[in-house]
Amino acid sequence: MDFRIPIGTWVAGIVDWVKDNLDGLLDGIAFVFGFLVNGLTDGLLSVHFIAIIAIAALIAWLVRSWQLAIGTAVSLLLIVGMNLWVPAMQTMSLVLVATVVAVLIAVPLGIWSARNATVRALLKPVLDFMQTMPAFVYLIPAIVFFGIGVVPGMVATIIFALPPGVRLTELGIRGVDAETVEAGQAFGAKPGQILRGIQLPLAMPTIMAGINQVIMLALSMAVIAGMAGADGLGKMVVEAISTINIAKGVEAGLGVVLIAVFLDRVTAALGAPAENHASLLGVLARRREARRRASASVTAPDAVLQPA
Repeated sequence: MDFRIPIGTWVAGIVDWVKDNLDGLLDGIAFVFGFLVNGLTDGLLSVHFIAIIAIAALIAWLVRSWQLAIGTAVSLLLIVGMNLWVPAMQTMSLVLVATVVAVLIAVPLGIWSARNATVRALLKPVLDFMQTMPAFVYLIPAIVFFGIGVVPGMVATIIFALPPGVRLTELGIRGVDAETVEAGQAFGAKPGQILRGIQLPLAMPTIMAGINQVIMLALSMAVIAGMAGADGLGKMVVEAISTINIAKGVEAGLGVVLIAVFLDRVTAALGAPAENHASLLGVLARRREARRRASASVTAPDAVLQPA
């Protein structure tokens, strides 16, 4: 059969046109992304690993529990013990920067989609395409645009991790009780005030679940980013595959798992702070409430009922 639709050829032509005509824009994107990732990596590595571990453990205790704080410290010390601290911080920097960029794009798109049916109808097939396209395919145009290094890996990571952030933000905004929104409108609140004061706070657990998924997908792209030349644990996995080095592959993969567990637990705790009674913030809040009640009980008997 001679009939064929050359979709791949058309896409290749578009990629070539972008490369030839938007080279300045691509160079600017590459500079910004490279500066952010390399700057964060240099910052993390300039601090002694004990300080980074202490800060991470404190964050875990602050938002979740002292048990997670101990687990975080043990996990990061294990990474140090496997001599993976530098590639672990390189991977952490890539994931954090990619997550921030993806969230800055996903949350506004999700809000817009929740408030506009036309945008929602247009975004849905695009998000379906982004989620189902094999992640390796994103590396081809990314490498053409940005060359070998951390930037194409980061761009592919952002594209792959973006959809759940958009979907869950939209779901959270649309899931806010309509009567609560109507009550705000009845009091004369403007759409922006309703969004900031009612919809976003009530939708925050769902939005945080979306951010959690963005982080997990970004970490799952660490190996693929390593194929594009991005330094970190993913690059070590790729090297282990190419040399059939089981020990190196297992250690690098374990490093990714330990980082993923820490980020997953912390972001999940941020999405449901009321459920984390063992967190440092929860303990401090209960102590403040106990002092307030004790103060109220002391002052109550001193109140004098004035005659009419």
